[in-house]
Amino acid sequence: MASRTNPVLDTRALNRATLARQLLLSRAEMSPEDAVAHLLGLQAQNVKPPYFQLHARLAGFRPEALARLMEERKVVRMVTMRSTIHTHTVRDALGLRSLVQGARDREVNHFRKGLVGVDLERLARRARAFVEAEPRTMGEIREDLLLEWPSADPQSLAVAARCLLPLVQVTPRGVWGRSGQVRLTSLEAWVGDAAEGAAGEGIDDVVLRYLGAFGPASVKDMQTWAGLTRLRDAFERLRPRLVTFRDENGVELFDLPDAPRPDADTPAPPRFLPEFDNLLLSHADRSRVIPPEAKGRSWTGNQAHRTLLVDGFLAGLWRIDDTGERTRLTVELFGTQTRARKDEIAAEGEALLAGMGGAPGPVRFGSIHG
Repeated sequence: MASRTNPVLDTRALNRATLARQLLLSRAEMSPEDAVAHLLGLQAQNVKPPYFQLHARLAGFRPEALARLMEERKVVRMVTMRSTIHTHTVRDALGLRSLVQGARDREVNHFRKGLVGVDLERLARRARAFVEAEPRTMGEIREDLLLEWPSADPQSLAVAARCLLPLVQVTPRGVWGRSGQVRLTSLEAWVGDAAEGAAGEGIDDVVLRYLGAFGPASVKDMQTWAGLTRLRDAFERLRPRLVTFRDENGVELFDLPDAPRPDADTPAPPRFLPEFDNLLLSHADRSRVIPPEAKGRSWTGNQAHRTLLVDGFLAGLWRIDDTGERTRLTVELFGTQTRARKDEIAAEGEALLAGMGGAPGPVRFGSIHG
């Protein structure tokens, strides 16, 4: 626990500091590529969330800008933190995948019952050669590995390939306005010369970058974000370079000395975030963004919903319906909002519809399940 002399940051102060790092207090004049790097990647289980994440954070963002980076192979979609798909710059795809590779290797151990008799090094070599010959679907990878190990569990073989190799989803998958089956090749094959001589960042550098994007934060917060354990030593090495606070529960929080920590009363405009936005997933204690009364409301079963921030906190859900002629945005509020606040939400919703293309229709308040 932190020393009692460390200054206390209450929930609103933590909220405003985190929103500032996340570019959500005001839209940043930053390129999409720089923003993806600053945020250490964008959660991307689905195709559209990275585009919505950048719209909420960047001035003048248009989907075509990120789509172009994907087609130019300057950003890629691949498994990194928490064994989930992220959109990363090439530099981070190389560095952060290297950082979490040990965790991905250990993940394979959960499937060992289905991999009896399988030489994992040989599996990795065969899978790499197969996907580098041409991009393949996961089903095709599984079927090819079954030729070598017909008695193994097919799903376990596929998981092993996914964990042992840095596989990227090739375009057109992930490109705004286009569709495509998930096809995979190795990161090195996809980015070519950009991978040569690249070195993974050390954990200390990643800690500093995490604090710059998500701080102030505890050791457990970063472990939650990265899907790693045993990061305390890195924070202790960096302690002389950092400042420390404690939250209202006495948990020690680390931060960069010159990072923004706005006043707790700083206005926070409404922001529409997609499902799986990293803001809501990257801390062990998420009360800085999710108030007690909203806990659990961004999910229904295994389905994550798109979320609305009001005054910096989770306050509702939203859905877009495209009828072909008009695009309608439905907003479901968790509680009562003033007319002025609802006008702000509607204006932000209209900006979202206009910025993401299509023919904007009305912003409607009601149930997203209706």
